[in-house]
Amino acid sequence: MTMVSVGVGPVSEAELVAVARGEAPVELAAESLSALRDTRAIVEALADDIEPHYGISTGFGALATKHIPVQRRAQLQRSLVRSHAAGSGPEVEREVVRSLMLLRLSTLATGRTGVKVDTAQTLAALLNAGITPVVREYGSLGCSGDLAPLAHVALALMGEGEVRDSQGELRSAEQAMAAADIKPIALAEKEGLALINGTDGMLGQLLLACADLDLLLRTADLSAAMSIEAMLGTDRVFAADLQALRPQPGQAVAAANMRALLAGSPIVASHAGPDCVYVQDAYSMRCAPQVAGAARDTLAHARMVAGYELRSAVDNPVITLDGRVESNGNFHGAPVGYVLDFLAIPAADVASMSERRTDRMLDVARSRGLPPFLTDDAGVDSGHMIAQYTQAAVVSELKRLAVPASVDSIPSSAMQEDHVSMGWSAARKLRRSVDGLTRVLAIELLSAARALDLRRPLQPGPATGAVVAALRKSVQGPGPDRYLSPEIEAAVEFVRSGTAVRAANSGLAEELA
Repeated sequence: MTMVSVGVGPVSEAELVAVARGEAPVELAAESLSALRDTRAIVEALADDIEPHYGISTGFGALATKHIPVQRRAQLQRSLVRSHAAGSGPEVEREVVRSLMLLRLSTLATGRTGVKVDTAQTLAALLNAGITPVVREYGSLGCSGDLAPLAHVALALMGEGEVRDSQGELRSAEQAMAAADIKPIALAEKEGLALINGTDGMLGQLLLACADLDLLLRTADLSAAMSIEAMLGTDRVFAADLQALRPQPGQAVAAANMRALLAGSPIVASHAGPDCVYVQDAYSMRCAPQVAGAARDTLAHARMVAGYELRSAVDNPVITLDGRVESNGNFHGAPVGYVLDFLAIPAADVASMSERRTDRMLDVARSRGLPPFLTDDAGVDSGHMIAQYTQAAVVSELKRLAVPASVDSIPSSAMQEDHVSMGWSAARKLRRSVDGLTRVLAIELLSAARALDLRRPLQPGPATGAVVAALRKSVQGPGPDRYLSPEIEAAVEFVRSGTAVRAANSGLAEELA
C-alpha cells in the first residue's frame, strides 16, 4: 500500500480517498517537520510576551478578552478540547472521521498553526494504527471550523474519550492508544485551538462526495444508454455535431459516453431505418447528456473550490510566513458549504430523470413493446412495479435534501460568532443525496438489464451486454416474481463498487470519461 506523504503542499483527492477508505498509511514529510519546529519556536517566544495573543495567552470566542496566566495555559488548552467535544447523536462514518483527521494533519504540516512536532506525529500515528475517534452527527455550525467534530479527535489525542480500534471495537482512547503503543499528548499553548479550528470535516465529506459522484455520473450515462436501448430509442441525437451546437463541456463528455455505449448495438440497428415510426424520444431519453453533463460541470466547479481549500491553512489565529500571529476569518465554511449544497441539486435531478426512464420502461403504453412492469406473467406477477415506487420515494427525499443548508445561520458564542455557514449540515445531507442517487441508478440499471433480456433474440451492444452479463452473476434474469429487495441491494453494490462501469469499459475501446 502506497504511503501518503503529508507535506507543506496539499494532499490530493485521490490521496484522501486512499487514506479514508483504503487505510493507506501516512507520514510527515521532512519539510513539514522543519516548518513545524520553526513555527512552534515563534509560539513559545510569544507565550512570555506581556502583550496578549489570542489562543496563546487569552480565552476563546466571547472570552477572548480574558488574560490567562502562564501556569494555567495547559489547563486552558485541555479545557477547550473537553468543552468543545460536545457532539451528540449517531456516530459519524469511519471514512469521514479519517478524512477530517488527514486534512487537519495536512493543515498542521503547513507550519502555520504552531503545534509541536509530536502533536502532528501522534495524529499520524492514530491514522496508521486505525484508531478512529468517535465523532457525533450534531455539533458543528461550520464556522470557527468544525469545532465539535475536531474536538472529539483532539480529545482522543489527549488519551480521553471514546474511539473505535482497527477492528471496529469501541474502546477508551487511553486503552486503544496503549495497545498501539501510542503516547497521549500533553497540549501546550495554542495547540488545542489549532487542533479544532478548521473546515476539515465538511471538506473531507466534499472530497469523498466528489469521488463518488465522478463514478455515479458515468453510471448515469450507462443506465440511460441501457434504458434507451431497451425502449428502442435512437442514438442519433447524441451525434457529436449536434452536441457541438451547444458547447457545454460536461454535455460533450456525457454524449460521447452514450455514443460509445450504444455503438454496435443490434437493438439500436433494428429500428434505425427510414420506416421507424418513433420520430423523437421523450426528454428523459433525448436530454440525458444535457442533464448529466450539467451535473459534471457542477462537479468540476466543486472540485475547483475543494482544490483551493486543500491549499489553505485554516486556523485562527494563524502564524504568518513572517512570524506574526494574526486573527482572521478563514475558518468560515461558506465556500465549502455552498458547493456542498450545489452538488445536492444535480444529484436530485439526475436521479429524477433516471426514475422517469424507469417508469417509462414499466408502462406498457410507453415502453414500445415491453411487457407491463417487465413481468413474466402480467396480473399474476407485478414485476418491477414496486421497484419504481422505491425509486420515487428516494427521489422525493433527494428533492428535500436539495434545499440548501448554507442559507441558514444561528448566532452563537454570545453573539461573537454571529454568522455561521452550516457547512457541516450541508455535507451530511450531501452524503445522503449521494447514497440516494446510487440507489436510484441501481434500480434503473436493474430494470434496464431485465428489459434488454426481454428483447431477445435481439442483442444489446458489446458494452451494455457486458453489464447485463456481469449483473447476472448476482441477480437472475427475467422470470416469475421473486423476493426483490435483495436483488435491489445487489444492484446497489454493483453500482457503488464500480463493477457496473468496469463491466461497460470491458466492452469499449476507451473507458467512460
